Amino acid sequence: MFNVLKSSRRMLLMATGVMALAAPAVAADTLTVVTFGGSFESAVDKAFFVPFTAKTGTNIVKEDYDGGLAKLRGMVEAGNTTWDLIDMETNDAIAGCDEGLLQKLDPKLLGDTSDFIPGAVLPCAVASMVWSTIYAYDTTRLTTAPTTIGDFFDVTKFPGKRGMRKSPKVALEWALIADGVPVKDVYKVLGTPEGLDRAFKKLSTIKSQVVFWDAGAQAAQLLADGAVSMTMAYNGRIRVAQQQDKRPFAIVWDGQVYDYEWWAIPKGAKDTDAAKQFVSYASGPDTIWKLSNYIAYAPPRKSAVPQVDKAVLPYLPLAPDNFKNGLQIDAQFWADNFDSINNRFTTWLSQ
Repeated sequence: MFNVLKSSRRMLLMATGVMALAAPAVAADTLTVVTFGGSFESAVDKAFFVPFTAKTGTNIVKEDYDGGLAKLRGMVEAGNTTWDLIDMETNDAIAGCDEGLLQKLDPKLLGDTSDFIPGAVLPCAVASMVWSTIYAYDTTRLTTAPTTIGDFFDVTKFPGKRGMRKSPKVALEWALIADGVPVKDVYKVLGTPEGLDRAFKKLSTIKSQVVFWDAGAQAAQLLADGAVSMTMAYNGRIRVAQQQDKRPFAIVWDGQVYDYEWWAIPKGAKDTDAAKQFVSYASGPDTIWKLSNYIAYAPPRKSAVPQVDKAVLPYLPLAPDNFKNGLQIDAQFWADNFDSINNRFTTWLSQ
């Protein structure tokens, strides 16, 4: 009897083993993350995505986009959100939260929120870094070095095409600064009908010389190709071009418009738990600073700054020498006014 039971048990264990081998493995979580692509995505990949996958086993699928809420709004309204985590500009993070397109963020995911730079935590998003819009030029193509925002608009003294993002953001701020408005008064002026007219009038003085770009990677490429003599760009993209591609580019920091970048979880995300886990991981004080070593954007946690490689610090937007005439973008202004101003901008482009 004992032998029969022993034999039966052996057969059962063998059968169970065969079934275990035949059964499919439990699939790892897959996190679909949307970013602005290019060298920024490459830096995020090294600093956050690859280590997170190694730590958790979560597979990350990356998609590129150029900002805005239209596609996200369509997904949410259709009840078919295919993104789990989204990299956003500030005005989109504010408007997306107000419209109910984003999930509320649990502050417990972030640990000590007082460690973040003021304004770096929103109800639906947390800052991933501080970045800046600057302009850059090729030092081998200009005999005189430009130094101010006014020089960007001076096509007589500094001839050649200008590259600009196809957006009214920053373009209108720069137009006012170039027209003599002090940085501290830019949004006070831009918030009036007369100030908006003034900004468009100044922008029109170089319209025929502007090559507009959509994706951040295009700015450095336009400069490298000689299609423009100077271009609006994201500071980190130009620093990558200087370092990795050995491009003879120089950055003009005067009038830089700096902003936060944000992680947010869309409403209806199919893997919210994995998205929350990533936000907690990437926002941690032991992790968040690592991005700065791959691209020149600053960490938004106070305790993280000392951990950044000292050789990188002079190239960050918040470095004292770069910050003398900087302007923080008024995200609430753009959240409230982007659609109407962008409609006017689109009409202006077509005229």
